[in-house]
Amino acid sequence: MIGPGHDRVTRAEERVTAPKIGTVMWPMQSWPEAGELWRRAEDLGFRHAWVYDHLAWRGTTPWYDAYTTLAAAAAVTSRIRIGTMVTSPNFRHPVPTAHAIKTIDHVSGGRATIGIGSGGTSRTSDAGVLGGDAWTPGERASRFAEWTELLDRLLTGPETTFEGAYYTARDVVEEPGCVQRPRVPFVIAGDGPRGMRVAARHGTGWVTGGGAGDGEPHDAVRTRLAALRAACEEEGRELDDLIFMTGFTDEPWLESPDAFADLAGRYAELGITEIVLHWPRPGTPWEADMKVFEAIAAEYGQAR
Repeated sequence: MIGPGHDRVTRAEERVTAPKIGTVMWPMQSWPEAGELWRRAEDLGFRHAWVYDHLAWRGTTPWYDAYTTLAAAAAVTSRIRIGTMVTSPNFRHPVPTAHAIKTIDHVSGGRATIGIGSGGTSRTSDAGVLGGDAWTPGERASRFAEWTELLDRLLTGPETTFEGAYYTARDVVEEPGCVQRPRVPFVIAGDGPRGMRVAARHGTGWVTGGGAGDGEPHDAVRTRLAALRAACEEEGRELDDLIFMTGFTDEPWLESPDAFADLAGRYAELGITEIVLHWPRPGTPWEADMKVFEAIAAEYGQAR
């Protein structure tokens, strides 16, 4: 499950018959319209709802703040888990980020999950918005690892002092801490070796979009899961949640309920425990028939 727990990735693979589902909400509507959509996601039975953490995504505006949106969503929902998909070091420092996460966990009554990634490199999103030299791939991976380590420490507190290569924290008090103990769960987006080590070390889950590289997405995920297991073995840890984020491959996830069922079953056989669908967005690659989307939610949502 996406939340506190100690189920191992191998146990997850044994018990899964069909993945649970969540949705990505587009932070493009002002309140209260956005609040109605978050309530709708809960009523449809989605297990979790996520928001991209960017200043603008692929040049899209308006694009509202992820953490403020989550706090508001927490106040108008009561069951659905909420979180970022994903937060990155591109424009956030771990200290204020930890403070926001803790607050959202309290507002939601312990329903927050934080997705974390290394951050996109596109200037049309938020790479480089704070100025300075562009990060090399090696520096980006190192920042990602250090950022996540510091966030982990800040949320498990009660007081943190940290001197890293990129981030510093001095006498930061985070009491009373998160509602969830020892802290909110982290799901880590990282398909490369260093990202998988971050997931194995700090995550309760791992997320992939199945894109990039040649070959079938299903085969790519199979390969990545094998590498993730190896990273977990090295760290002496195993993960609860293995999440596949749809919408970044040519697979017809929202073509029909039958198409979804077929794909979900294939990924479940690999060990994927959670499927995340984008809320249909007309005029974009995430356009879909809302009736199909709702039918899938009715069949696979937690309310069934």
